[in-house]
Amino acid sequence: MIPSLYKDTFARDNLPPQSEWPEFLFTLPELQYPDRLNCVTEFVDKWVASGQGDRIAIVSPNETLTYAQLAERINRIANVLTKDLGFVSGNRVLLHGTNSPTMIAAYLAVMKAGGVTVATMPLLRAKELSYTCKKARIKLALADNRLAVEVDKTKDIAPDLERAVYWGNGAPGSLEALMNKPGYEKFDAFDTAIDDVCLIAFTSGTTGEPKGTMHFHRDMLAPCDSYGKYVLQASPDDRFIGSAPLAFTFGLGGHVLFPFRIGAATIQLEKAPPDELLPAIEKYKATVCFTAPTAYRAMIANLQKHDISSLRICVSAGETMPKSTFEAWENATGLKALDGIGGTEMMHIYIASPMNEVKAGSTGKPVPGYVAKVVDDSGNEVPRGTIGRLAVRGPTGCRYLADQRQTKYVQFGWNFPGDTYVQDTDGYFWYQARSDDMIVSSGYNIAGPEVEEVLLAHPAVAECGVVGAPDADRGFIVKAYIVLRAGHSGDAALTKTLQDHVKNTVAPYKYPRAIEYVTALPRTQTGKLQRFELRKLASESAAKMAS
Repeated sequence: MIPSLYKDTFARDNLPPQSEWPEFLFTLPELQYPDRLNCVTEFVDKWVASGQGDRIAIVSPNETLTYAQLAERINRIANVLTKDLGFVSGNRVLLHGTNSPTMIAAYLAVMKAGGVTVATMPLLRAKELSYTCKKARIKLALADNRLAVEVDKTKDIAPDLERAVYWGNGAPGSLEALMNKPGYEKFDAFDTAIDDVCLIAFTSGTTGEPKGTMHFHRDMLAPCDSYGKYVLQASPDDRFIGSAPLAFTFGLGGHVLFPFRIGAATIQLEKAPPDELLPAIEKYKATVCFTAPTAYRAMIANLQKHDISSLRICVSAGETMPKSTFEAWENATGLKALDGIGGTEMMHIYIASPMNEVKAGSTGKPVPGYVAKVVDDSGNEVPRGTIGRLAVRGPTGCRYLADQRQTKYVQFGWNFPGDTYVQDTDGYFWYQARSDDMIVSSGYNIAGPEVEEVLLAHPAVAECGVVGAPDADRGFIVKAYIVLRAGHSGDAALTKTLQDHVKNTVAPYKYPRAIEYVTALPRTQTGKLQRFELRKLASESAAKMAS
């Protein structure tokens, strides 16, 4: 590794052994970075230095910032960190707030000052925040004043967290008050190595305890110079909008990295559920949207109420987009959604196809700069058309923070995200299920998402989740948890109708032998369906019936 100038060496000291890293590829000329580079100079400072500081960087309901104004805000926060708060290079800084211009500025200020950003979702409570603080040995937090109660509670149970500074109230000692000191408008970026850790992103916890994924300065740039350039193909005049929190790398990419890499603008909403995202696209004339498949599906019903003619690129990730949702969105808007698979471990999307190569229902082909294959349990590539485990590698990859699960994610020099796929003869990858979402029933392998897609095509179904439920005779049966559209009743007649619908669409053995109607499905804040929660419910229900 390139020598680091960090005084606090915790991050590099707690990287997994290099023997447990995946093999990294830097095959594209765009990925040949200099040994020493601070990514914030590429995302913000270069636009000011090149005379483009008056370009709009951030639009929000409360303020609009140009790149020059954003650069100054970043510099002021970086000065506060280094001159007022005892920060030294290599320190981890907890960020706790909603999506906002200040959250973005703080995010980048920590990196520019030579620190490691650890952003967290605003809905997290003290117990969850304390886990993050303990795991990453965090001494300092910057947070929205409205979230002060939980951060203050965290200080009581996370002994490393010594100080929290809040923004949003302007009181003495607040971040704004400290930022207003004269001379704080300039700050020279810390001399970071391109492989210095600048971000610890915690996984969303869809399964088990969240894992801290460690990313370098080069990892901030690589998705932009691979996926951003070759798949997304946005322009400096685009306006990005999305629903994911900045705490997740999907949100970080869509809200910050991709727009700032090309000098475009980002629209920041504190919350962006479908009923708020749709009018915001109209109001702010958004052109690029990043959100989850469920959001696209939910927005279809209200499209007639809003003018979204400005929209030209729709990115879907978080979980696979069902073909029925893809087609419904395209029929309603004329826009193809760019489906893709990415992950916190990989920083962002690594399989996806550009607009002119999209196939409905397929995740796409490996993003330029990445390679992927479908393999068996021994890591051997299987013939095209055969179900197997997805393996991928490229310029980014998994490096967990002091976590034994590193050797499960990285095997044979490849990243194994935990997905089951089929690759067709044309090289397209077709998602089957999360590897732990495959249902084995009476010897048949059944992919839960495939059954979900069939059910979603029925007009009575708004949302659904399909998992295996324990069964004495078959081992497991297919069980569907369904949220109905208004005007439909979850009675025995509808259950039979839905079962017959599945039998008539796919192989009959895949039909849900049990259907339970619910008012909502468990999801992460990014919209991912938490199937492990449904599996737990199914197991509890089966246990009650058995007793």
